[in-house]
Amino acid sequence: REQVMTYKTILVEKKDQITTITLNRPQSKNAMNPQMHFDMRDALTEVEQDRECRVVVLTGAGDAFCAGMDVKEYFLETETDPAGRAAARKAAFEWMFRKLRLLPKPTIAAVNGWCFGGAFAWLAVCDFAIASETATFGLSEVNWGIIPAGGVTKLVSSLLSPRDAAYLIMTGKPIDGKQAAVMRLVNSAVPREKLDQQVLELAEELKKKNPMVLACAKEVLRVDQNLSLDDALLWETAKWTELDASAKKTWHKGVKQFKEERTYRP
Repeated sequence: REQVMTYKTILVEKKDQITTITLNRPQSKNAMNPQMHFDMRDALTEVEQDRECRVVVLTGAGDAFCAGMDVKEYFLETETDPAGRAAARKAAFEWMFRKLRLLPKPTIAAVNGWCFGGAFAWLAVCDFAIASETATFGLSEVNWGIIPAGGVTKLVSSLLSPRDAAYLIMTGKPIDGKQAAVMRLVNSAVPREKLDQQVLELAEELKKKNPMVLACAKEVLRVDQNLSLDDALLWETAKWTELDASAKKTWHKGVKQFKEERTYRP
């Protein structure tokens, strides 16, 4: 069964346990205006509470993924409205860095086209990213006389090698999907006509896994990055024990299938 929910700036499609959120301002290259931040915050709140949803895909309508913040509506029009800008910023940070980054479900960015500026922030916090080979990525802030802020510099420098991060941030020059894959900004790049199928195949693979195990693996992977090895050993042991109890020893089933029934070949 397919279900489509329409917000003012995004589309939310639910089908076969996969929820696809499409930024839907193609006339503005899906640039993020204040309303989009409010819509994304609300949509991701619903996704987190949706028991049917197993995987989340984020993409853009038309020929763009996301052109970053809407210069006119997010910056210029809020110059004289500090309360409005603060509300939009709060919603932006909430959906990107709390709702999306901490979502206990796997997330996939399907980069179909233009990806610039602030879009790098939530691209980076998605678990996976697959791009069209012809998609265009860029941090052009330096050309405007500003820097990539709002967490972008932090996330890009954490994700990429120092030299690649410096190239994007300090030259402002764009790269294509193939170069993004070489830099490991995305997992892979494919011809545009194969993008949807590649994303679907990954989503279907993730659907096969125990959702409690995926949620735990995602949390441990995130927290481990900021721990010493000694602390990570303690943290992983604690989470393993917690998962073993909460998932009711589901790993026993896999061991039985592998050792006794010979029906599972990892």
